[in-house]
Amino acid sequence: MIEQQLWHPVIASHQVRSDPVACSLLEQPLVLWREHTHDGTRVHAWADRCPHRGARLSLGRVLIGLHGARLECPYHGWQFSADEGRCQHVPAAPEFVPPASHHASLFEVREQHGLVWVRLQTPPQAMAPDLGDPPAFAQSSDATWRTVLCGPYELNTSAPRLVENFLDLSHFGFVHEGWLGERGHAQVQTGVVEEGVGLVVRDARAWQPRAYAGVDGGAWIAYRYDVPHPFAAMLRKDATQGDPVSNAIALFIRPDGHEQCTAWFAMATQGDASSDQELIAFQDAVFAQDRPVVESQSPRALPVGRTAPISEVHGPADRVSSAYRRYLKRLGIALGTC
Repeated sequence: MIEQQLWHPVIASHQVRSDPVACSLLEQPLVLWREHTHDGTRVHAWADRCPHRGARLSLGRVLIGLHGARLECPYHGWQFSADEGRCQHVPAAPEFVPPASHHASLFEVREQHGLVWVRLQTPPQAMAPDLGDPPAFAQSSDATWRTVLCGPYELNTSAPRLVENFLDLSHFGFVHEGWLGERGHAQVQTGVVEEGVGLVVRDARAWQPRAYAGVDGGAWIAYRYDVPHPFAAMLRKDATQGDPVSNAIALFIRPDGHEQCTAWFAMATQGDASSDQELIAFQDAVFAQDRPVVESQSPRALPVGRTAPISEVHGPADRVSSAYRRYLKRLGIALGTC
């Protein structure tokens, strides 16, 4: 199952401190905890299950001692080392030396874009460069851009439905009327779509009366989209009439099931005088407009390919979403599709 071989965001980095935190990914319960080392910190992602009697390790605590950090099970106090997850101490039998089989299940974990990313399975062979790592968002590492993380947003729809909505310019004049679009300016330019390992969309344009938080008037906005991951997408937008503000937004999604997901938006800006709180409030307002419509779509899973049990018709403005569906089909993505 390729979905388990991909990196997915699971929680905001600031929510993982010294105490264990429970979450899940693809119906796999996880325990996350942060180890403080001499040169910084690192996050651990383990299966939220003690190998002894199945208790949730997220109910336990982190111990710091001469032998480094250990995660203690809440049931019988078994202690598991940070580096390998191997049991190091059984309080009921202090002389017992646990064998190698007495260990927690560990997963690969990274921190990027203010989020903790987890991969449940290591691919049996090297993946395409864009899929072998968490998705890149160039603006988040550029000191000239200010980046704010928005979310999490929990939705009753599939991750692919949400990505497709993010890529869709033609809904702006109706779902986001007065903000990102106007009914009288509903026509869009879908641009040039490049299909490869992922998707790149260049030179797309839409009229927007309020393209970003601090704007006072409408303008034609040039869009570029990048889709390097089946459940992530980035856009860069610039006014075509010389406005000094540039914005980039990355959508990162945790698939919680076939018809549920959790999303974060990383917003990066240059030249925007709005405060972080104003940027977040703007994104919250835009997403609140999207939510009822996206959650109303039936089926919640995205119909992919000609053999989908429920077909959908397409129009000229749907070139990008059609390319995205072909991308999912090429990868063999089953989660959230039908």
